[in-house]
Amino acid sequence: MQFEPNHGKELIIEVNFSGDGGDYTGKYARYPVKTHVIMKEDVLEDVLDEYVKEYLEEGDTLFIAEKIVAITQGRAFRLDEIKVSRLARVLSKFVHKTDYGIGLGMPETMELCIREVGRVKVLFAGFCSVIGKLFGKRGVFYKICGMKARAIDGPCDYTIPPYNNYAKMAPDKPHEAAARLSRHIGHDVFIVDANDIACTVLGKNRKDLPDAFAEQVFRDNPLDQSDQQTPLCIVRRQG
Repeated sequence: MQFEPNHGKELIIEVNFSGDGGDYTGKYARYPVKTHVIMKEDVLEDVLDEYVKEYLEEGDTLFIAEKIVAITQGRAFRLDEIKVSRLARVLSKFVHKTDYGIGLGMPETMELCIREVGRVKVLFAGFCSVIGKLFGKRGVFYKICGMKARAIDGPCDYTIPPYNNYAKMAPDKPHEAAARLSRHIGHDVFIVDANDIACTVLGKNRKDLPDAFAEQVFRDNPLDQSDQQTPLCIVRRQG
């Protein structure tokens, strides 16, 4: 297979990082892997066998978009299946929306957040968010509610069908999922939530794998945010 970068992205990136886990300084190739549209019925081990296993080389690391992990765990829901509460409708109106995802800016995704982190915590985060905005601070709500809230998302203009009518939660127990998939392929695995602003590590198979390495090597999001259908990426050190 001939791996090519997604449109507007570079295949090679330079990383300058060393830590307790080792020296990661150097150039890395990021090979995005196109798959079929992953559905709830798919088994991720089978997906990796079909699309990446034969191409992996010693020292490679596999990055997996958190969305397909959540989907295969049954944590993506059709919008018309989500019963939205009054609280979710009210709070979603105050969420700052960006070009990189709907986040909690729609009643359905806010409802998933309430289910995930609890009504009391969401109310407290909403109160603190209002106070924070008075002082020019954004993102207070997400900081309080944590990773599970940040990874919740809904459909955007470029979302691939049928997920243009879905909202999804964060993966459940992402570190355990990463460890399981790592054992299956025999390589390190990161499960990431990446966009064109930042990359956040949700799961990894070893505690000593530094998040900072993943954040640097994925800082321009080689998987892209559009309809490339590349939820997997083989990362390979050069030289």
